[in-house]
Amino acid sequence: MSSIIVLQARTSSTRMPAKVLLPICKIPLVVLAAMRASNKGMRVVVVTSVDSSDDALAETLKDYGVSCFRGSLDNTLKRFVDALNDYNDDEIVVRLTGDNVFPDGDLIAEVEKNFKERKLDYLCCNGEQSGLPYGVSVEVTYLRHLRDAYRSTDSDFDKEHVTPYIIRQFGLQYFKKYKQLGKGLYRSTVDSLDDYLQIKQVFSDVENPVSISLFELLDRLSVLKNIPIVKRSVSQLVVGGAQFGMEYGITNISGRSSSIETEKLIKTAINNGVSYLDTAHAYGDSESVIGRILTQGWNSRVNIITKLSPLADCPENAEKEIIDAFVEASVFKSCMHLNCQKLDVLMLHRAQHINEWQGYVWDKLIAFKKSGTVGKLGASVQTPDELEYVLEEPFIEFVQMPFNIIDGRWDTIINKLRNIKSSRKVTIHVRSSLLQGLLLSDDPKLWGKANSTHYSTIVNWLNELVVKYKRKDVLDLCLAFVRSQDWVDGIVVGMETNAQLVENIKYFDTDLLIRPEIEQIESQRPAVSEMVLNPANWREG
Repeated sequence: MSSIIVLQARTSSTRMPAKVLLPICKIPLVVLAAMRASNKGMRVVVVTSVDSSDDALAETLKDYGVSCFRGSLDNTLKRFVDALNDYNDDEIVVRLTGDNVFPDGDLIAEVEKNFKERKLDYLCCNGEQSGLPYGVSVEVTYLRHLRDAYRSTDSDFDKEHVTPYIIRQFGLQYFKKYKQLGKGLYRSTVDSLDDYLQIKQVFSDVENPVSISLFELLDRLSVLKNIPIVKRSVSQLVVGGAQFGMEYGITNISGRSSSIETEKLIKTAINNGVSYLDTAHAYGDSESVIGRILTQGWNSRVNIITKLSPLADCPENAEKEIIDAFVEASVFKSCMHLNCQKLDVLMLHRAQHINEWQGYVWDKLIAFKKSGTVGKLGASVQTPDELEYVLEEPFIEFVQMPFNIIDGRWDTIINKLRNIKSSRKVTIHVRSSLLQGLLLSDDPKLWGKANSTHYSTIVNWLNELVVKYKRKDVLDLCLAFVRSQDWVDGIVVGMETNAQLVENIKYFDTDLLIRPEIEQIESQRPAVSEMVLNPANWREG
């Protein structure tokens, strides 16, 4: 039973065109990837396209003596199958990509050996499940499965990404020998200029970039700046973007984040596994700030949640054409500001807009979803009644709601929420987990603005819980309480500085509360009125 490495590459990358020809130690990226993969003697063929955009790539590979096959540009799966036309069905195929130069012959041999020993049909090495950086990517399968996938699938996604059909058939199995290294949040691929500069730095002063071992490269990567702070992804942390475009929060003393600080904050968040950034049309120029930063090659690494305009200027008796114009203006402005053609998640700023204006607003958003301009639809709610109301709408896939350790308003609806989540996909993100920072303060003036006359009872109770449950402080307690809810998928936390983000990341990496502790807290929490829990009721000045 023989094997062959097939390394895919093209120069027409949408995020970073011609990246595979960028030099590392004076060797083109794709050539170095092929040389490192074959440094223990395995056969390697680079598969690229017949498109003229890849002529220079094919010529470069020829100059370096690297075997090259040219096939379909858009159907990468067909390119693989055609390149291996003369091979038997039982051939083991190792799939690599031309923007990943860390995998070497030793690792590939280990992954292939694990594939054979476990008698698998598919095996993957990459990311957190393998304990190795994103970009130390190796996939192994049989040629017969690639041929079957090519004959069976009509999906453009399957054709582009080669192995999804096989994964659906046989399951996603990981190579886990090095999982204990805990480097799954690290990054060693090249998708952006920042990525390239980092990899270039890793290889700086390396005498032989072809033979240096993967683990020497990992050691070099580990001492660079901007490496992940934690070993586990903090995907439950959702970065709130209000502070990026305006001053926000009752305890905010530093004002709006500077552009430099915001860029550092966003990139640190993504590097540590944050999956969502939360913004809105109404958050000043927050969308534009986020859009500018992500277009540096980071937009594929995070999802953006934004919200429709509050439609405050839309007449109550507006006709459908007027409503459509208001909605279109909001959606297309968000696309323009975020520098994207499709909004990942678009939420209603106000839940009642589902039915207001005879339902024209919601109808238009559903049309945008069906056309592909919007990925998922959702709504921001303020009260349990609004939550129950929006969950009746089948197109609702995202809900954002206020919830924190002193907020008992939701107790009667949580079981219903759990049942709905078990029957269909609904993502729940929580905001106000710190009540705009109020829960961290013992300043009577701030509590007075929030209409609380018995704030000391709350403050003392929180401090007692910190001691009782051995939490670091009130911030740790409040975040742990919300993080530990089995119905919560994400927690929106607003921050003005990268230092605050780093602190929050560490808190999100702590242990959760156990169910008996949660029940004790819920049964003992002080009674707090709507006037305190809803910031819309707070006094100004």
